[in-house]
Amino acid sequence: METLDIIIITVKIAVVLGAILTAAALTILAERRFSGFIQDRLGPNRVGPEGLFQPVADFLKLICKEELVTARGDKIVFVLAPAIILIPAFLLFAVIPFGDRITVAGKEIVLQITNLDFGILYIFAIASLGVYGTVLGAWSSNNKYAIFGGLRSSAQMISYELSLGLSVVGIILVAGSLKLPDIVAQQQQMIFGIIPRWNIIVHPLAFFIFITAAFAETNRLPFDLPEAEQELVAGYHTEYSGMKFALFYLAEYINLIISSALIATLFFGGWHLPWIEKYIPMNWNWLLQLLQVLTFTLKTAFFIVTYIWVRWTLPRFKYNQLMALGWKVFLPLAIVNVLVYGIIVAVIN
Repeated sequence: METLDIIIITVKIAVVLGAILTAAALTILAERRFSGFIQDRLGPNRVGPEGLFQPVADFLKLICKEELVTARGDKIVFVLAPAIILIPAFLLFAVIPFGDRITVAGKEIVLQITNLDFGILYIFAIASLGVYGTVLGAWSSNNKYAIFGGLRSSAQMISYELSLGLSVVGIILVAGSLKLPDIVAQQQQMIFGIIPRWNIIVHPLAFFIFITAAFAETNRLPFDLPEAEQELVAGYHTEYSGMKFALFYLAEYINLIISSALIATLFFGGWHLPWIEKYIPMNWNWLLQLLQVLTFTLKTAFFIVTYIWVRWTLPRFKYNQLMALGWKVFLPLAIVNVLVYGIIVAVIN
C-alpha cells in the first residue's frame, strides 16, 4: 500500500469518526427537544442558542462526576464492559458507503472507508459483539436489576438477530452481492422510467421485518426491556456513573445512527438521488458528489427522527409479547420471505 493510500484512509477514518461523534451529540439533543415537543414542554433550551450546546454541558458534567465501582462486583470486567459495547459500534461504520466517489488531484477516492467483499456479513458479525458488553456490564455489577436487564438483553438480541439477518437475504439474492455499494448501485434503476427501484418497493416485507428487528437490537422503545426504568431502575447499567455511563449512553445512540444508515442504504437507495442526477452537467461532477452525500445524510436523519418519534409515541411491550413476536411472527415471516425471493431468483435465472 502506498503512502498516499494510507493518508487517504486515515483522513476518511478521521472524517467519519468526527461525523459520528457530532451526529451522536446532535441526536441526543434532538431526542430531548423532540420529546419535549411531544410532551408539550420546552426541553433543554438554556445552554447556547436554542440549547445547541446542551450535549457539551452534559459531557462536561459526566467527566466531572465521581465514578463508582461496586464493591462486590468484578472490577476489571466492570471497567472494560463499556468499551466492549462501544468499539463494535464504531467499527460498523467502516463498510457503510456515504457517497459514490470523488476525484481529487487525479486520484479517485471511494466515499467508504473499506469495501469488503462480505460487507453485510461483517456488519452482522461485528454487531453481534455488542451484546457481550451489555451482559458483562450487568454481570460484573453484581446487582439484581442489572443482571435482569443483561439477561433480557441477551435473549432479546439473539431472538431478533435471526429475523434481522434473514430479512436481508432476499436483497442479497436479487443484488447478487454482499457488498453494500453493489446493493446501492442495484437500486439506481428506474421502474417505468419514473419510480426509483429502491428495495422498499421490491422488498416491502423485508423492510418491515428489518426496521422492527432494528428497534429490538438497539433496545429502543417499544423494545427497551433491558432498561425498563419502571421495573429495573436503569437495567444493565444501573451501577454505572460518570464517563462509564456516558460510554453506554453514547453506544446506544451510535447504534441508532448505524441502523438508520443501514436502513437508508439497504432499502432507500443509499446516496442515490433520483430524478436530479441526470440533469447535472458532467463538468459539475463535484456538485453531484456533494448532493449524494447530503442525500445519504438526510435519509439517515429521517430514520433517526423516526426512532425518536416511535420512542415517545408507543407503549412498551411486555416481555412475553416481545419474545412471542420475535419467534412466532417475525422469524416465520423472514423464512417465508427468503423462500419466496429464492424461488423468484431461481425462476428468473
